[in-house]
Amino acid sequence: MSTPSHTPIRWRALFHLGVVYVVWSSTYLAIRVAVRPGAGFPPYAMAASRSLLACPLLLVWARARGLRIRPTRRELAVLATSGLLLWTFGNALVVVAEQRVSSGLAALLIATTPLCVALLEAVVDRHLPALTVAASLLVGFLGTALVGYPAIGNGVQADVVAVVLLIVAAMNWAAGSLLQRRRPLALDARVSAAYQMLFGGLGVAALSLGLREPLPRPTASAWLGFAFLLVFGSLISFTSFLKALQLLPTRVVFTYSYVNPVLAAFLGWVVLGERLTGPILPGAALILLGVAGVFYGER
Repeated sequence: MSTPSHTPIRWRALFHLGVVYVVWSSTYLAIRVAVRPGAGFPPYAMAASRSLLACPLLLVWARARGLRIRPTRRELAVLATSGLLLWTFGNALVVVAEQRVSSGLAALLIATTPLCVALLEAVVDRHLPALTVAASLLVGFLGTALVGYPAIGNGVQADVVAVVLLIVAAMNWAAGSLLQRRRPLALDARVSAAYQMLFGGLGVAALSLGLREPLPRPTASAWLGFAFLLVFGSLISFTSFLKALQLLPTRVVFTYSYVNPVLAAFLGWVVLGERLTGPILPGAALILLGVAGVFYGER
């Protein structure tokens, strides 16, 4: 009797992980299309609109399914904190950075997120990581330095800032993911996603207003990129990410870090003609090797 009861959960978990693999890989391309120079979408305004539009849609769907949509005070605190980390200081910084760097490069630097998770866990738990994990962290961050070297070596300040923003975004996404892992909620994943995007979107909107971004005047291609991010990036894949975290071990979910940069670089090359050259390729190999070492060491 136990096998039939576990099989649907297993396949459902793998389905959600597959969505994260494929869809998140393509969101880097969609972001680049939406905010690249001349697209007409200010980065923070685009990121805020995406999150704030997705929130009510998810809550209406959850209400129609009879799910609990009213969080407790404790749940609200976790949702607000994780929403700000994931969306205001995580995803929104990726959007800003992709005005200056390619979608493939952005995906490679965000691939350091599992390394950041391992580092944050060592700090929070006040213990030194295992030797394998420590060596993997060193290898991964060396790869990060190589990936960011072309921008730093060229001396173009805007490109250097973009690389730093991506590293900060990876650290914040790691912190938000770690918080969810250690403060699990009884809410459905779609309800959690809705509130996190609400708080994160409000934070990004405040940044947009504070920086006095111009009114959006998107091109047709920018609208397509935005629509893809709203439907597939927010409504579908982020919910699948939270669902996968509920159903699978965290280290298994974060294997998307292997897949996303490879598919994102391929899509950027096919659609936008982006190329990864120079020290970026060996840097990418070191990042993925470091991520693999962290998973192996934690196992």
